[in-house]
Amino acid sequence: MSESGISSVFVAGAGLMGAGIAHTAAQSGVRVALYDAADGAAERAITHIGDRLARAEQAGRLAAGSAATTRENLRAVAHPGAAADAQMVIEAISEQLAVKLSFWSAMDQICPGPVLFASNTSSIPITRLAAATTRPEQFIGMHFYSPVPVMELVELVRGVLTSDATFATVESLSREWGKRPVSSADTPGFIGNRILIPFLNEAMQAFQEGVGSAEDIDQVAKLGFRHPMGPLELADFIGLDVILGICKVMYEGLHDPRYAPNPILERMVEAGQLGRKTGRGFHDYSG
Repeated sequence: MSESGISSVFVAGAGLMGAGIAHTAAQSGVRVALYDAADGAAERAITHIGDRLARAEQAGRLAAGSAATTRENLRAVAHPGAAADAQMVIEAISEQLAVKLSFWSAMDQICPGPVLFASNTSSIPITRLAAATTRPEQFIGMHFYSPVPVMELVELVRGVLTSDATFATVESLSREWGKRPVSSADTPGFIGNRILIPFLNEAMQAFQEGVGSAEDIDQVAKLGFRHPMGPLELADFIGLDVILGICKVMYEGLHDPRYAPNPILERMVEAGQLGRKTGRGFHDYSG
C-alpha cells in the first residue's frame, strides 16, 4: 500500500481542473469516480482523457499499455452518492461560495466518517468551507495548477481545525501523484493568487489605457521575463469568468484595491468573452 493509504477518490467537477485531477490520480494508480452535475460531462471528460493518453502513447511519451491501464482506473458516475465508496472526495466545482457550501454539506451526509475532504478552490478560505461539515479536522485545501497533469505545484491549505494527520496524508498523496506540495496559510487567494492577481490586473490596466496591445503586453512578459505565457494569454487560458470570481472573493476578504476586479475584465465577462473556452478574450481563438 502507498504511504498515503489512498487508493480511491471521488472527484466532483469534470471541467478543466476536475478532469485534470482525475487524469493525474488515475495515472498514478488510484481508482477515480468522476462526477459532474451536467449530463454527460463526466463521460466526455473521460473520453478526452483517453484520447490524450492514446496520443501520448503513440508518440512514445508513455509506456506501451499505460493509456489502457489509466483508462481502467476512471469511471463516470451519475450520482453524488457514489462518494460513499471513496476514501477521499476532491471538489473542483464552480468557484461560488454558496454552491460549494451546499455541495460539502451534502457530502458530509453521504460519506462515512473516515472519508477525507479536499477542495480545489483557488480563493475561498478553507475554514469557511469546512464549517459546512461535521469533520473540519478532515478538511483541507488542495489547490492544483492548470494543466493539472503537467504542472507540479499543488498548494495545501490548512483550515483552522485541519489535523496534522490529514495534512500528512494529503501531502504524501500529492507526492505520490508526482506533485510538489507547498503549504499556504488559509487566506483568500492563498500564495499563488496573492501574487498572480495584481500582475494580471496591472496587465489589464495597461491594455485598457492603451500602453500596449494585448500581443505586445504578452510578448514583454514572455521575452523580457521569460514567462511561458503572457498575463493576458494566461487570463484567457484560465477563463476570464474564473479570474473575475477570484478577484471578487479576494477583494471581499482582503479589502485591498490590488485585488479589485478591473473594469475591462467585468465588461468582457458580461459580454461573454471568457477567453479560450468561448473563442474570444484578450486574444482571438476562433481560428
